[in-house]
Amino acid sequence: MIVTILITALAFSTPREIAFSRLLPAAPALAAAMWPVLPTILLGAFCLLIMIGLSFAYTDLGTPYTAAAIVAVTLAAAYASHVRIQREETLLHVRLVADAAQKVLLRPLPHRIEDVEIESLYVAAQEQARIGGDFYEAVDTPFGVRLLIGDVRGKGLAAVGAASAVISSFREAVHDQPDLRGVAHRLEIGISRHSAAYPALDLPERFATALVAEIPHGGGRVRILNCGHPPPLLVRRGEIRVMEPTCPCPPLNLASLVGEHYCVDTFVLAPGDELLLYTDGVTEARGRDGEFFPLPEWMREQSPMPPRELLDRLHRALLHYSGGRLEDDIAVLAVRWPDTR
Repeated sequence: MIVTILITALAFSTPREIAFSRLLPAAPALAAAMWPVLPTILLGAFCLLIMIGLSFAYTDLGTPYTAAAIVAVTLAAAYASHVRIQREETLLHVRLVADAAQKVLLRPLPHRIEDVEIESLYVAAQEQARIGGDFYEAVDTPFGVRLLIGDVRGKGLAAVGAASAVISSFREAVHDQPDLRGVAHRLEIGISRHSAAYPALDLPERFATALVAEIPHGGGRVRILNCGHPPPLLVRRGEIRVMEPTCPCPPLNLASLVGEHYCVDTFVLAPGDELLLYTDGVTEARGRDGEFFPLPEWMREQSPMPPRELLDRLHRALLHYSGGRLEDDIAVLAVRWPDTR
């Protein structure tokens, strides 16, 4: 509308040799990018009336040609507006489905389970993406609070399906498997069955790294089973410890190739300790110089803070370090055993 008024004012206030009126067909063309069909048609009709009015003041403007151009452009703009609205509605429905899928796959975690404080962070590498191959979960079980974080190799719907299979297996297994080795075995079965049900050319390469942790009721220790996943960090009174596994365990869906050997490590968990579980999208975020994000060094520079504030600060640091362009999805769990003294 502003463009129309501006063109009309210029047409009346400038010499007719300039013929600003010939720009009137541009108004409905621009309106199609933002307006619905009916307002676009009404704007075209308004431009046509303006052109007719100008023809009474200036008889040599070529009114028939400009009027025909306005009619043709208005019809084309109305159709373009119709197509745009249909695509926007389709995109909205797709996003609603993706949001619903994410709530099922990565459902919101409780901020506290028993005495354990838990906060999560998930960021998709693609700005419009909602879900990906990274996953996490936290469940209260008879054996304590059990945590899962992992990353499926690859991207797209295949990775999402594999992640869903792992999370579903975890949610079922954690309540009746007293040992983490049994949980890992169930995860292996889950992703193997999913891969067999949806075969692909890259079947031997469809695997997932995963880390399962258990904090017994009452705390005091944390048990960790690491299946090829980046080791978590333990923060204790400003000191950072990388919780490397004592023996390597195969990633999920590779046990049939390298053998199903699971090792559970036990670490002391003191009051006030904090665990940071993350996917490789965090440590493999590259800076402008091509270097990876130095997560342990960054953690050493942070003062004690609540888990939610820590994750928010980590998110900002990753975006700043990578120049706002993350190359991979990231998932992080911050877990703290509070100091009740």
